[in-house]
Amino acid sequence: MKKVYVLLADGFETIEATAPIDILRRCKVDVTTVSISGSITVICSHHIQMKADTTLYDIAAEKAGNAIRPTDTEGNNYCSDLLSDGNMIVLPGGYPGYVNLMNSDTVGRIIKKYYQEGKWIAAICGAPAVLAKNKIAAGSHITCHSSVIDKMGDYIYTGRPVEQDGNLITGIGAGLSIDFAIRLARVLTDEGTVELLKKQMEIRTCNTVDASSSTRTE
Repeated sequence: MKKVYVLLADGFETIEATAPIDILRRCKVDVTTVSISGSITVICSHHIQMKADTTLYDIAAEKAGNAIRPTDTEGNNYCSDLLSDGNMIVLPGGYPGYVNLMNSDTVGRIIKKYYQEGKWIAAICGAPAVLAKNKIAAGSHITCHSSVIDKMGDYIYTGRPVEQDGNLITGIGAGLSIDFAIRLARVLTDEGTVELLKKQMEIRTCNTVDASSSTRTE
């Protein structure tokens, strides 16, 4: 079974996190939500409280034999292999959620290692700016929310609803969260699973994924 981690920071956009969680779990993907702070409760940009499955601190503490404090999840070498058993990292956008992701050195180390190992990184809305902050996949084709295009100078912005370039998948924003999530399901499962999902969810058309999105492997 494929394993996905969804990283949650205070101020994340609710639907950009919950759509991938819902879609992927329906497709029998093992999804774990991870708060990047010491608190398991994360508050989204619209003041909805969401309880994560775990926190980076809890995972790091388990690896270190509980010999750390919540503040130790930043700037320590043992954090380099956090979430290393996953196949994909999902970064929701939302403000100030994506900024909080950008400001986390630990998140930066995790996604750098994922990219270097050829694992999937998926970022939507403002979250592609986290890639730029950490100089990951520069030169790749990406899409993102219009408010962060100016942060993506080292990338090729396409403006498509969903963009895939190698092991990087980006989505344009909250309104295309289902489309984004379906693309994640496509790369992690198989066509039959995705088509059954669409039938069960009464997704009659998904043009932005099936026709208007791009997949680049060169």
